[in-house]
Amino acid sequence: LIFYLIYLNGAGDVFVFKSLGYTSMCRADVGDFGPCTSFFYNECPPKGLEGAKICQRYMNKYHFASLYDRHRRIPLYSAYLFIPASGKRPKTHWKFEPQLAYTKADGNMMPFPSGPIDQNVVESQTVETDYTNSSYTRGHLNPSLHHSDPTEKCSTFTLTNIVPQKEESNDGPWAALEMDVNKRLTSYCEKEAYIVTGAIPYRKDRWIKKDRVAVPEYLWSAYCCPSYRKNISTTFTQEFPTFAAIGRNDPSSTEEIVPIDKSKPKRIRGYDVRLMPLKTLEMFLQDRFGRAISVFYNWCSP
Repeated sequence: LIFYLIYLNGAGDVFVFKSLGYTSMCRADVGDFGPCTSFFYNECPPKGLEGAKICQRYMNKYHFASLYDRHRRIPLYSAYLFIPASGKRPKTHWKFEPQLAYTKADGNMMPFPSGPIDQNVVESQTVETDYTNSSYTRGHLNPSLHHSDPTEKCSTFTLTNIVPQKEESNDGPWAALEMDVNKRLTSYCEKEAYIVTGAIPYRKDRWIKKDRVAVPEYLWSAYCCPSYRKNISTTFTQEFPTFAAIGRNDPSSTEEIVPIDKSKPKRIRGYDVRLMPLKTLEMFLQDRFGRAISVFYNWCSP
Protein backbone atom coordinates (compact mmCIF):
# COMPACT_ATOMS: atom_id res chain seq x y z
CA LEU A 1 0.00 0.00 0.00
CA ILE A 2 1.35 3.40 -0.98
CA PHE A 3 -0.36 6.73 -0.36
CA TYR A 4 0.79 10.26 -1.10
CA LEU A 5 0.36 13.44 0.92
CA ILE A 6 1.12 16.91 -0.34
CA TYR A 7 1.96 20.01 1.70
CA LEU A 8 1.86 23.51 0.26
CA ASN A 9 3.40 26.06 2.58
CA GLY A 10 2.95 29.81 2.62
CA ALA A 11 6.00 30.34 0.44
CA GLY A 12 4.52 28.20 -2.31
CA ASP A 13 6.88 25.27 -1.77
CA VAL A 14 5.41 21.83 -2.39
CA PHE A 15 6.41 18.77 -0.36
CA VAL A 16 5.35 15.27 -1.38
CA PHE A 17 5.51 12.24 0.91
CA LYS A 18 4.61 8.59 0.52
CA SER A 19 4.18 5.95 3.19
CA LEU A 20 6.73 3.48 1.81
CA GLY A 21 10.20 4.50 0.68
CA TYR A 22 9.87 8.08 1.99
CA THR A 23 12.03 10.64 0.25
CA SER A 24 14.08 11.93 3.17
CA MET A 25 14.68 15.68 3.04
CA CYS A 26 16.71 15.52 6.25
CA ARG A 27 17.77 12.92 8.77
CA ALA A 28 15.26 11.10 10.95
CA ASP A 29 14.73 12.59 14.39
CA VAL A 30 14.10 9.50 16.54
CA GLY A 31 16.85 9.00 19.08
CA ASP A 32 18.18 12.55 19.12
CA PHE A 33 17.03 15.60 21.09
CA GLY A 34 19.91 17.63 19.66
CA PRO A 35 17.80 19.99 17.54
CA CYS A 36 15.37 20.46 20.45
CA THR A 37 17.68 21.19 23.38
CA SER A 38 16.20 24.69 23.65
CA PHE A 39 12.98 23.16 24.99
CA PHE A 40 14.80 21.91 28.12
CA TYR A 41 16.11 24.03 30.98
CA ASN A 42 19.90 24.32 30.69
CA GLU A 43 19.49 22.15 27.57
CA CYS A 44 19.18 19.05 29.81
CA PRO A 45 16.32 16.59 29.19
CA PRO A 46 14.76 14.86 32.22
CA LYS A 47 16.82 11.98 33.56
CA GLY A 48 15.60 8.54 34.59
CA LEU A 49 12.93 7.91 31.94
CA GLU A 50 13.60 5.84 28.84
CA GLY A 51 11.89 5.79 25.46
CA ALA A 52 12.08 6.89 21.84
CA LYS A 53 13.21 10.52 21.65
CA ILE A 54 11.14 12.56 19.22
CA CYS A 55 12.15 16.07 18.25
CA GLN A 56 8.68 17.09 17.13
CA ARG A 57 8.78 18.83 13.76
CA TYR A 58 5.93 20.30 11.77
CA MET A 59 6.18 22.27 8.52
CA ASN A 60 9.98 21.94 8.67
CA LYS A 61 10.27 23.60 12.08
CA TYR A 62 10.94 22.04 15.49
CA HIS A 63 8.23 22.85 18.02
CA PHE A 64 8.70 20.62 21.11
CA ALA A 65 10.17 17.31 22.27
CA SER A 66 8.53 14.06 23.39
CA LEU A 67 9.76 10.83 24.92
CA TYR A 68 7.66 8.04 23.44
CA ASP A 69 7.03 4.63 24.98
CA ARG A 70 6.82 2.31 21.98
CA HIS A 71 5.42 -0.59 24.03
CA ARG A 72 2.63 1.40 25.65
CA ARG A 73 2.19 3.64 22.58
CA ILE A 74 1.96 6.78 24.67
CA PRO A 75 4.38 9.64 25.36
CA LEU A 76 6.02 9.48 28.77
CA TYR A 77 6.41 13.24 28.56
CA SER A 78 6.39 16.23 26.24
CA ALA A 79 8.65 19.22 26.88
CA TYR A 80 8.12 22.71 25.48
CA LEU A 81 8.67 26.41 25.96
CA PHE A 82 5.66 28.20 27.38
CA ILE A 83 4.35 31.15 25.36
CA PRO A 84 1.54 33.35 26.78
CA ALA A 85 -1.60 32.05 25.15
CA SER A 86 -3.52 33.83 22.42
CA GLY A 87 -5.90 32.70 19.72
CA LYS A 88 -8.42 29.89 19.62
CA ARG A 89 -7.94 26.15 19.51
CA PRO A 90 -7.15 25.37 15.86
CA LYS A 91 -9.19 23.17 13.57
CA THR A 92 -6.55 20.80 12.27
CA HIS A 93 -5.93 17.18 11.31
CA TRP A 94 -4.51 14.64 13.73
CA LYS A 95 -0.99 13.63 12.79
CA PHE A 96 1.47 10.76 13.15
CA GLU A 97 5.28 10.41 13.17
CA PRO A 98 6.59 8.60 10.06
CA GLN A 99 10.06 8.26 11.61
CA LEU A 100 8.68 5.87 14.23
CA ALA A 101 7.69 3.51 11.43
CA TYR A 102 10.66 4.05 9.12
CA THR A 103 14.07 5.08 10.39
CA LYS A 104 14.89 6.82 7.11
CA ALA A 105 11.60 8.71 6.92
CA ASP A 106 11.42 12.45 6.86
CA GLY A 107 11.04 13.94 10.33
CA ASN A 108 7.96 16.06 9.65
CA MET A 109 4.78 14.86 11.35
CA MET A 110 2.06 14.06 8.82
CA PRO A 111 -1.76 14.08 8.87
CA PHE A 112 -3.43 10.67 8.85
CA PRO A 113 -4.69 9.64 5.40
CA SER A 114 -8.40 9.35 4.75
CA GLY A 115 -8.02 5.74 3.64
CA PRO A 116 -6.11 2.68 4.91
CA ILE A 117 -3.05 3.30 7.08
CA ASP A 118 0.31 1.71 6.42
CA GLN A 119 0.70 -1.32 8.72
CA ASN A 120 4.16 -0.22 9.84
CA VAL A 121 2.60 3.01 11.12
CA VAL A 122 -0.16 1.05 12.90
CA GLU A 123 2.38 -1.16 14.65
CA SER A 124 4.75 1.64 15.59
CA GLN A 125 2.35 4.09 17.25
CA THR A 126 -1.19 5.05 18.15
CA VAL A 127 -3.65 5.69 15.32
CA GLU A 128 -7.00 7.45 15.29
CA THR A 129 -9.11 4.28 15.42
CA ASP A 130 -7.53 3.37 18.77
CA TYR A 131 -9.67 6.05 20.37
CA THR A 132 -12.92 5.18 18.60
CA ASN A 133 -15.51 3.99 21.15
CA SER A 134 -12.78 3.74 23.79
CA SER A 135 -14.46 5.96 26.45
CA TYR A 136 -11.26 8.05 26.54
CA THR A 137 -10.54 11.44 25.03
CA ARG A 138 -7.26 12.46 23.42
CA GLY A 139 -5.42 14.23 26.20
CA HIS A 140 -2.67 16.66 25.19
CA LEU A 141 0.54 16.64 27.21
CA ASN A 142 1.72 19.76 25.39
CA PRO A 143 -1.55 21.72 25.09
CA SER A 144 -2.27 24.11 22.24
CA LEU A 145 -3.44 26.55 24.94
CA HIS A 146 0.16 27.24 25.96
CA HIS A 147 1.14 28.62 22.54
CA SER A 148 0.24 31.69 20.52
CA ASP A 149 1.53 30.95 17.01
CA PRO A 150 -1.06 29.06 14.89
CA THR A 151 1.57 26.63 13.56
CA GLU A 152 2.80 25.95 17.10
CA LYS A 153 -0.76 25.19 18.16
CA CYS A 154 -1.31 22.84 15.21
CA SER A 155 1.92 20.97 15.95
CA THR A 156 0.51 19.74 19.27
CA PHE A 157 -2.12 17.67 17.45
CA THR A 158 0.07 14.62 16.92
CA LEU A 159 -0.91 11.38 18.63
CA THR A 160 2.64 11.03 19.98
CA ASN A 161 1.71 14.00 22.21
CA ILE A 162 -1.54 12.35 23.35
CA VAL A 163 -2.56 9.96 26.13
CA PRO A 164 -5.96 8.35 26.83
CA GLN A 165 -7.59 10.76 29.29
CA LYS A 166 -11.03 10.64 30.81
CA GLU A 167 -13.23 13.51 29.63
CA GLU A 168 -14.03 14.51 33.21
CA SER A 169 -10.31 15.12 33.78
CA ASN A 170 -9.51 16.54 30.35
CA ASP A 171 -12.10 19.32 30.41
CA GLY A 172 -12.34 19.50 34.21
CA PRO A 173 -9.58 19.83 36.84
CA TRP A 174 -6.75 19.23 34.37
CA ALA A 175 -8.02 21.96 32.05
CA ALA A 176 -8.27 24.26 35.07
CA LEU A 177 -4.63 23.48 35.90
CA GLU A 178 -3.52 24.38 32.38
CA MET A 179 -5.40 27.68 32.62
CA ASP A 180 -3.92 28.41 36.06
CA VAL A 181 -0.37 27.75 34.85
CA ASN A 182 -1.04 29.97 31.85
CA LYS A 183 -2.16 32.88 34.06
CA ARG A 184 0.61 32.41 36.62
CA LEU A 185 3.48 32.24 34.15
CA THR A 186 2.07 35.09 32.07
CA SER A 187 1.83 37.27 35.18
CA TYR A 188 5.11 36.49 36.93
CA CYS A 189 7.62 34.84 34.59
CA GLU A 190 9.89 37.43 33.00
CA LYS A 191 11.75 35.30 30.44
CA GLU A 192 11.63 31.68 29.28
CA ALA A 193 9.41 29.20 31.07
CA TYR A 194 10.03 25.50 30.51
CA ILE A 195 7.23 22.97 30.97
CA VAL A 196 7.41 19.17 31.06
CA THR A 197 4.14 17.24 31.21
CA GLY A 198 3.96 13.48 31.44
CA ALA A 199 2.00 10.32 32.18
CA ILE A 200 2.19 7.84 35.06
CA PRO A 201 1.12 4.32 34.02
CA TYR A 202 -0.66 1.92 36.35
CA ARG A 203 1.59 -0.45 38.29
CA LYS A 204 0.05 -3.15 36.12
CA ASP A 205 -0.68 -1.73 32.68
CA ARG A 206 -4.28 -1.18 31.61
CA TRP A 207 -5.11 -0.91 27.94
CA ILE A 208 -7.63 0.22 25.37
CA LYS A 209 -8.28 -1.74 22.19
CA LYS A 210 -6.72 -5.10 23.14
CA ASP A 211 -3.30 -4.03 24.35
CA ARG A 212 -3.05 -1.25 21.78
CA VAL A 213 -2.65 1.85 24.01
CA ALA A 214 -1.82 1.97 27.72
CA VAL A 215 -4.01 4.17 29.92
CA PRO A 216 -2.17 6.37 32.44
CA GLU A 217 -3.40 6.31 36.02
CA TYR A 218 -2.17 9.89 36.54
CA LEU A 219 -0.92 12.84 34.56
CA TRP A 220 1.83 15.10 35.88
CA SER A 221 3.23 18.48 34.95
CA ALA A 222 6.02 20.77 36.16
CA TYR A 223 7.28 24.18 35.12
CA CYS A 224 10.63 25.95 35.49
CA CYS A 225 10.79 29.75 35.42
CA PRO A 226 14.41 30.76 36.14
CA SER A 227 13.68 34.51 35.94
CA TYR A 228 10.56 35.83 37.66
CA ARG A 229 9.27 39.05 39.18
CA LYS A 230 10.82 39.90 42.54
CA ASN A 231 7.65 41.61 43.78
CA ILE A 232 5.70 38.42 43.31
CA SER A 233 2.60 37.97 45.43
CA THR A 234 3.24 36.17 48.73
CA THR A 235 0.59 33.68 47.63
CA PHE A 236 2.98 32.37 44.97
CA THR A 237 6.42 32.76 46.54
CA GLN A 238 6.65 29.00 47.16
CA GLU A 239 5.70 28.28 43.56
CA PHE A 240 8.73 29.87 41.86
CA PRO A 241 11.06 29.18 40.21
CA THR A 242 9.37 25.80 39.88
CA PHE A 243 6.26 23.94 40.90
CA ALA A 244 4.45 20.76 39.93
CA ALA A 245 1.15 18.90 39.94
CA ILE A 246 -0.30 15.40 39.59
CA GLY A 247 -3.83 14.80 38.32
CA ARG A 248 -6.02 11.72 38.70
CA ASN A 249 -7.24 9.90 35.58
CA ASP A 250 -9.19 7.27 37.50
CA PRO A 251 -11.73 8.07 40.26
CA SER A 252 -11.26 4.59 41.76
CA SER A 253 -7.50 4.97 42.34
CA THR A 254 -6.27 5.09 45.92
CA GLU A 255 -5.67 8.47 47.55
CA GLU A 256 -2.07 8.33 48.77
CA ILE A 257 -0.85 10.35 45.75
CA VAL A 258 -3.85 12.60 45.10
CA PRO A 259 -6.66 12.80 47.69
CA ILE A 260 -10.27 13.15 46.55
CA ASP A 261 -12.19 16.29 47.42
CA LYS A 262 -15.65 14.87 48.07
CA SER A 263 -17.19 18.34 48.00
CA LYS A 264 -16.52 18.69 44.26
CA PRO A 265 -19.39 18.32 41.77
CA LYS A 266 -20.26 14.70 41.09
CA ARG A 267 -19.17 14.78 37.44
CA ILE A 268 -15.53 15.68 38.21
CA ARG A 269 -15.28 14.06 41.64
CA GLY A 270 -12.29 11.76 41.76
CA TYR A 271 -10.37 13.59 39.02
CA ASP A 272 -8.63 15.96 41.41
CA VAL A 273 -5.31 17.68 40.77
CA ARG A 274 -2.80 18.04 43.59
CA LEU A 275 -0.24 20.86 43.52
CA MET A 276 3.15 20.08 45.03
CA PRO A 277 6.85 21.04 45.05
CA LEU A 278 8.98 19.61 42.26
CA LYS A 279 10.88 17.32 44.62
CA THR A 280 7.61 15.78 45.83
CA LEU A 281 6.64 15.02 42.24
CA GLU A 282 10.03 13.41 41.63
CA MET A 283 9.53 11.27 44.73
CA PHE A 284 6.22 9.92 43.35
CA LEU A 285 7.77 9.35 39.91
CA GLN A 286 10.67 7.43 41.46
CA ASP A 287 8.26 5.23 43.38
CA ARG A 288 6.22 4.38 40.28
CA PHE A 289 9.04 3.95 37.77
CA GLY A 290 11.50 2.34 40.19
CA ARG A 291 14.41 4.69 39.52
CA ALA A 292 15.53 8.20 40.41
CA ILE A 293 14.02 10.80 38.09
CA SER A 294 15.14 14.40 37.66
CA VAL A 295 12.76 16.64 35.71
CA PHE A 296 14.82 19.86 35.59
CA TYR A 297 18.57 20.31 35.82
CA ASN A 298 19.51 21.25 39.41
CA TRP A 299 15.82 21.72 40.23
CA CYS A 300 15.67 24.79 37.98
CA SER A 301 18.40 26.60 39.87
CA PRO A 302 21.37 28.32 38.15
